[in-house]
Amino acid sequence: MSPSLALFLWFVLLLALLRFDPAKEPGTSLALWVPVIWIFIVATRLPSQWLGGELGRTAEAMEEGSPLDRSIYLVLILLAFGILMSRSFKWEKFCVANVALMALLSFALLSVLWSDFPFIAFKRWFRDLGTYVVILVVLSDPHPFEAVRTLLRRLYFLLIPLCLLLNKYFPGMGKQYDQWTGQGYFIGATTSKNMLGVLCLASGLFFFWDILRRWGDRKERRTRWIIGVDVVLFAITFQLISQAASATSNVCLLLGCAVIAAAHSKTVRRSPTLLLVLVPVGICLYLLLEFGFAVDIIALVSEAVGRNPDLTGRTHIWSVVLSTNTNPYVGTGYESFWLGPRLLWVWERAGGVNEAHNGYLEVYLTLGLIGLFFLAGFLIASYRTICRRFRVSASLGSLSLALWTVLLFYNVTESAFRGHLLWVVFLLEVIVVPGWSERSPTDRALLKEAPSR
Repeated sequence: MSPSLALFLWFVLLLALLRFDPAKEPGTSLALWVPVIWIFIVATRLPSQWLGGELGRTAEAMEEGSPLDRSIYLVLILLAFGILMSRSFKWEKFCVANVALMALLSFALLSVLWSDFPFIAFKRWFRDLGTYVVILVVLSDPHPFEAVRTLLRRLYFLLIPLCLLLNKYFPGMGKQYDQWTGQGYFIGATTSKNMLGVLCLASGLFFFWDILRRWGDRKERRTRWIIGVDVVLFAITFQLISQAASATSNVCLLLGCAVIAAAHSKTVRRSPTLLLVLVPVGICLYLLLEFGFAVDIIALVSEAVGRNPDLTGRTHIWSVVLSTNTNPYVGTGYESFWLGPRLLWVWERAGGVNEAHNGYLEVYLTLGLIGLFFLAGFLIASYRTICRRFRVSASLGSLSLALWTVLLFYNVTESAFRGHLLWVVFLLEVIVVPGWSERSPTDRALLKEAPSR
């Protein structure tokens, strides 16, 4: 099949999925396309890169950015603000209901003051603020549960077949080669094999969750069609994650699917608290073995999946960035570590990296121990929100619990606490918008199913 014909067939398939998706909910707002476009950029490439820009970054490009990218981001942010204003969004109630998140974002903004590049740091903070604004467009929809599911289905309908298309028929865009070894990696519509891996991770969790959630109603004709579409997309996702060869995403997908499967078991349905206790206990056990008894669990897992014990050079990167001796309490300022002479110094010793490959270390470098404290507060508050929803319905809350669990482990070897698809999908599940969720028929049904207290 010629690449042109394959591209045409992909486009027809995309239109068919969007138009005839059996899970399509009537009455979803057209405003959802703003978040779809934003998250598409987050999950794949910048607009300038789609138009032929380099996927790699020079030190100068990382500081200056692209006028085209800034313009598109600004338009989307203004559209999102306009949508929220038209809905009379209650900002005060939102801030009160999400105090931990507001504290984290406020400290990040404050850190601009001690950055060596305050203007660049502020621009990046404002750009990342757009992620939260477009998420509120989804969650402030009159039917938030349906809006989130519709958004994710549209996004994965667009991206998963597109990645398969680029890998097979457009290797110039879908494949990347290591500058030192020349080894080729499949990257699909993303910028690296790890980004393709995390796209497959998020997609695989969603479709696996949707299959199990609907399995009990599989005798209904519409549900059978929905499950059929989910199975096909999950199979394509599985093929893509195999091509990506991202060990972290592979392990996290297995972990997340295990949490979802456990949540749908009869034991957990009878006693939801069991799984809600096992997850943090498992995390505490990992921390105890890793730091209390010096058992290098990550290295053991890395060897088990066929990777080097040094996590493909990550341990060297960690030692290099820690040797820069940043301020341990407040860091270098929001998104200011990978800039200027410090970036060139790291590149001389660790190669052309632009992240620490550890989300917690990344936060420490830019926001210090105080930033880590605020991040921990938000993660704890998020878990409390997940627990409340999980007790109402373990089936519906299992995706949130899986994402929370996966996020914690994924950030041990990758950075995903900012401007990252996994972070965005997680926020869609845990941010609280008072006064809106009660308007969702699905949420009202869940509340009726809640046990009496």
